[in-house]
Amino acid sequence: MSGAPRTPLLAPAPFGGPSAAAMAASRPSAVTRRSKEGAGGNGWDAQDALLITLTGPDRPGITAEIAGLLATGDMVLLDVEQVVVQGILSLTFVVENAEGKLEERPILKDLLWKARALGLHIDFQLGARPNRSSGRQSWAVTLLAPQISAAMLADAANAAAVRGFNIDKIGRLSATAISSIELTLSSERAADTQGLKQDLLTLQTTHGCDVALQREGLMRRSKRLVVMDMDSTLIQQEVIDELARRYGVYDQVASITHRAMNGELSFDEALRERVALLAGAPESIIAEVLEAIELTPGAEQLIRVLKRLGYRLAVISGGFIEVAEPIRQRLGLDYAFANQLDIEKGKLTGKVRGPIVNRQRKADLLESIAQAERVALDQVIAIGDGANDLDMLKRAGLGIAFNAKQVVREQANYAINQRNLDAILYLLGITDSEAQLV
Repeated sequence: MSGAPRTPLLAPAPFGGPSAAAMAASRPSAVTRRSKEGAGGNGWDAQDALLITLTGPDRPGITAEIAGLLATGDMVLLDVEQVVVQGILSLTFVVENAEGKLEERPILKDLLWKARALGLHIDFQLGARPNRSSGRQSWAVTLLAPQISAAMLADAANAAAVRGFNIDKIGRLSATAISSIELTLSSERAADTQGLKQDLLTLQTTHGCDVALQREGLMRRSKRLVVMDMDSTLIQQEVIDELARRYGVYDQVASITHRAMNGELSFDEALRERVALLAGAPESIIAEVLEAIELTPGAEQLIRVLKRLGYRLAVISGGFIEVAEPIRQRLGLDYAFANQLDIEKGKLTGKVRGPIVNRQRKADLLESIAQAERVALDQVIAIGDGANDLDMLKRAGLGIAFNAKQVVREQANYAINQRNLDAILYLLGITDSEAQLV
């Protein structure tokens, strides 16, 4: 064979174009054949693999038919990927022949005929075997906004490219009240992860979207415990403000609350000052506040999905157990921790009982629950909005500032400014359609 020209590998043909036989005889190949001395006389590098890509209208059975043909040609399957978007199929096989004689096999002509019969476009390319080097790392970039624009995607993709990351996959997670897409990136160890994180954070300012960059892998998909703040996170109200409103001391209490949430006051001191203003209030105002409590949009959906997936759920609040415990029971949470109001003869005394659930205690309680449940801290999700939550957020594997004050957003690893609590699911890679099936 060394002295005679070889028949080139078949290239894709437009629908309605020349016959397969004519193309085999005259059309240049889309696969570049390599000729190397010492390659055993077959003209192919021993590391060569064939990339076969088919695109076109999807229907049941296509993958089975193409894989069946590859089997008849004694092809070794190195990789495969299939995606269907709006009814359009993209199916890719990476194969090699055990004997390294691709150009002498009729399988390529058979594939071309089969693709035409199925109404698909087919493309052949020759390249190196897939590299599964352990030196490559995977990352997930999640974009969330009322509507994801092409400009958001363009800037995120450009940031990834500039910092040395390749985009392996893009998928939509949601297109409902919150739109979300996820980019799966890969990189060598030399890629600039911190630089990419900073670049992505600028998208939050320039486009008004939320962005999260996480290592993709088992730990991201194996979270087991979720710990939530209550006031302005799990529920829409600040309970102490609602108690104060009904007792006529709202302005005084709200002023202290605002300063405490921005980290300007010691939480312990602020709590004691606010509770002292409630001295003499009837115990019945607690029931009144409970009736007026509104869950944050998406809270029930988030909890329903996570419970079905086997997560343990806790609320740890700097508010009051008199409200947190009924909410725990209502939602079926596993734990509730909060401050306890001191009540005597049906009236609030203006004091709290026991240790105050402050910033440090929240973090300690998170660790205690994780230990009791035998869950590693990397598998814990913490969600909060105030300075009182920061240690808890930093202690968890995934700490999320949810519609938080500026000082909290700046220090937390992740921030979500969408109003729906079930947006947390997108950071776990869970799509809307998956959540509806749970």
